[in-house]
Amino acid sequence: MPGQHDLMVALGDRRYRVERPFGAWPKNEGFVTDVAVDARGHVFVGLRHDSLTQADDPRIIELGPDGQYIGGWGGALIADTHLLTIAADGRLLIVDRDMHEIVICTLAGERTGGLGARGQPLKPFNHPSDVAVTPSGLILVADGYAAHLVHRFDPSGEYLGAFGGPGREPGRFMEPHALWAFADGRVAVIDRCNDRVQIFCQDGVLLEVWEGFYRPVAIWGDAEGKAYITDSVPRLHCRGPGGKTLGVCRPVLNGAHGIFGTPSGDLFLAEGNPSRVTRLRLMD
Repeated sequence: MPGQHDLMVALGDRRYRVERPFGAWPKNEGFVTDVAVDARGHVFVGLRHDSLTQADDPRIIELGPDGQYIGGWGGALIADTHLLTIAADGRLLIVDRDMHEIVICTLAGERTGGLGARGQPLKPFNHPSDVAVTPSGLILVADGYAAHLVHRFDPSGEYLGAFGGPGREPGRFMEPHALWAFADGRVAVIDRCNDRVQIFCQDGVLLEVWEGFYRPVAIWGDAEGKAYITDSVPRLHCRGPGGKTLGVCRPVLNGAHGIFGTPSGDLFLAEGNPSRVTRLRLMD
């Protein structure tokens, strides 16, 4: 029965209470694909739709810090929400995967720019999967589904080239599905079909390869340089700098396609099946 059991998980010496579902919103034909948290603690939930068969429901849902529904938008802006991130300057960057575009907008849903040619493959994206912004403002895009590249753009959106390419050798990818840019400039790339995470400099020079995952999916990094990585077992891994395992747990039922954390230590997981957000509340 709901509420009958209290679920707790551990990542090393940290304990978390599993709270799901977190938040609620009006009926929507989409399902949860990602989550991000802004400086106010507001939680932005990305919903994925089939734009050719489903209604133009909101693609982005905004929840307050305690899960209360604030609003939704994006049905006329986004076709195929995949992953998203919030930059330090407050911009929301959304991967519109099958439109081959990164849409850039305010947190209220006003479009302010974009990367790629909307609806046109190979200019330069071919079904991109994720986007990250480094502390210096460099924008990185994982072109995960058909190109196996990571593209680089300067803060103004000027194209700087790409690194990677298909393959199993170190430095190459078989579906670079997700990205995270750490405060020290390192860039982590989820190399999903190679069952690994690769760590690069911002210019694409390979630094490290982390093993021990089964089809990793999503990544978020905290201010201390720790990485939180979901995989398809499903598990949640916590890795320290250098890839040292600090903890592993199983906080979701079938898997988490997205993850984001808060300065207070809570973690939010985007689950597609069943469609919901899970909060891992850090316990004292």
